[in-house]
Amino acid sequence: MNIKNTLSIFLFLSIALSALQLRAQDDLMDLLGENEEEVTTKTVATFKATRIVNSHTIETRRKKTLDFLISHRFGRINGGPYELFGIDESNIRFALEYALSDKVMIGVGRSSFQKTFDGFAKTKILEQATGAKPMPISMTYFTSISAVSLNTPKYSVKDTNRTNYFSSRLSFVNQLLIARKFNDDLSLQLMPTMVHHNLVYGLNDPNDIYAIGAGGRYRLSPSFSINAEYFYQINPITSSPNFNSIAIAGELETGGHVFQFSISNSRSMIEKGFITETTGDIFGGDLHLGFNIFRTF
Repeated sequence: MNIKNTLSIFLFLSIALSALQLRAQDDLMDLLGENEEEVTTKTVATFKATRIVNSHTIETRRKKTLDFLISHRFGRINGGPYELFGIDESNIRFALEYALSDKVMIGVGRSSFQKTFDGFAKTKILEQATGAKPMPISMTYFTSISAVSLNTPKYSVKDTNRTNYFSSRLSFVNQLLIARKFNDDLSLQLMPTMVHHNLVYGLNDPNDIYAIGAGGRYRLSPSFSINAEYFYQINPITSSPNFNSIAIAGELETGGHVFQFSISNSRSMIEKGFITETTGDIFGGDLHLGFNIFRTF
């Protein structure tokens, strides 16, 4: 056998061996690919706090986390210098909110406005995610109950024309909170809502009031964002002045604290109040300065 034939055979065997090695590598990669599961990545921090301004967000805290919330709403700015532009009049709400699990949160609070006690629960239904099991939105169900303890003609036991029950002081709220985080800066939320008042002022006023809310957050820096929300009442109370609630806030995150400085036409800081009982007309200058402080333990 001459050198030429030997080289040809050697070249042929080298090519064949290389082809077999490549095929073996491809088979191994296919096998590994079959065993490797695609990862599902959940979206986090759609909102930094549990409130946009007045309304709840889809967020719940981590299991066994406790939030202490202080909220203030001052009087109307158009009260002028005599009222120090509303600073002389202040409504305050204290609340404790606890995460039973990563998806379930409960809370209780007390507002000086109408001397109202309230409690709520909310649970995550859907979580926005990408990857193996994508989900385009997050969804949370929210429900609350509130009791007015202020003695007014509406609730007064001195009204002998009817029987006054404790249940007349109760209101209930049910909401679906539907949100999407579009990128690191922008998050939006829709809030279909039903508010039920056991007792209303006018004979023609509805006990069940339906509303749709919209809100969002836009991040301007790693620690500061602008938040806004608006609620449109589909069948509002007509026996007393009533306007749709609107609010805007600057939100600052500082470690374990979140601070929101807000302006709104609503005095109440719970759903039954700011959604269905807002008396401030923004076109008349009926605006309230306020703030929320969240402390997480």
